[in-house]
Amino acid sequence: MSDLLFTLNAVLPIILLVALGYCLKKIKLVTPAGAKEMNKLVFRVFLPAMLFLNVYGIESLSTVNLGYVLYVCIVVLFIFFAALVVFRFITKDKKRRGALMQSAFRSNYALVGIPLAISIFGNEGGIYATLLSAFSIPLFNILAVIALGINAGENTGKVSIKKIILGIVKNPLILSIAAGAVALCIRAIFVECGIEFRLADITPVYKVLTQLSSVATPVALIVLGANFEFSAVLGMKKEIISGVLARCVITPVIGVGLALILGIFENAQFAAFVAVFGTPMAVSSVPMAQEMDSDYELTGQIVIWSTVISAFTLFTFIYVLRVIGIF
Repeated sequence: MSDLLFTLNAVLPIILLVALGYCLKKIKLVTPAGAKEMNKLVFRVFLPAMLFLNVYGIESLSTVNLGYVLYVCIVVLFIFFAALVVFRFITKDKKRRGALMQSAFRSNYALVGIPLAISIFGNEGGIYATLLSAFSIPLFNILAVIALGINAGENTGKVSIKKIILGIVKNPLILSIAAGAVALCIRAIFVECGIEFRLADITPVYKVLTQLSSVATPVALIVLGANFEFSAVLGMKKEIISGVLARCVITPVIGVGLALILGIFENAQFAAFVAVFGTPMAVSSVPMAQEMDSDYELTGQIVIWSTVISAFTLFTFIYVLRVIGIF
């Protein structure tokens, strides 16, 4: 029962914020045009601030266990290439295919995964999850830019490799993580030199970053709800089911199951595996899909339904891992 409660505590706030956004749209406090502009703000300002602070908050890069990090990166890449092939048989619409590919490999790691890892395995699980974020989130975003870029060719002509590379380099989420890594290295140099100055000592700047970071999740979810249309479900039912199945069942079975078979990982690392493979589709997938002219409506539907379904699938995975003695 406690497993169910903490899983619901992690997921229900997300569902309620999405519902709030939908209600705000219905009473016309948020217009479609306003939601679109807020999406840009989330993608270019709020989420970058949050990711920068997440990376900067890592205690030390020397504590990174490259074994479990490498495992996650390899599995994510495998899922990406598998999705590239499989979803060609699901839909011929390239814009929808890009959304489906994101659902397969891109989890809501920053907003749901890290808190979930802490709930599962305490501070130790949180440390592994936070360290993994410095590698997994850039990988998610790079692969998302590639997935959306190569699936724009059918509607806009020949695929531009240059455009895809520029999309990766200029992506605000990737830039913010890179900036956080640079700041983290500078802090490490200061520690070695005995300099006590830290970013938090620049109080106004650090306070603004903290405030921007704190609104990233609620605003992103409210905007997602404002973009949600129940009528859209009927026209993309097959794609929604495929995306949710990939995100909530197939990917975590592959990621967590293979780790169990290998039998070389610490128990606390499985908290990070559940977080990175088992959480719902990333909320940031929606503004990115919108920015890159993909099917952001389908993306939003998969985010919402994977969030709902993950309340049950996460409970199942966590319960099974507890029964076999991992947690």
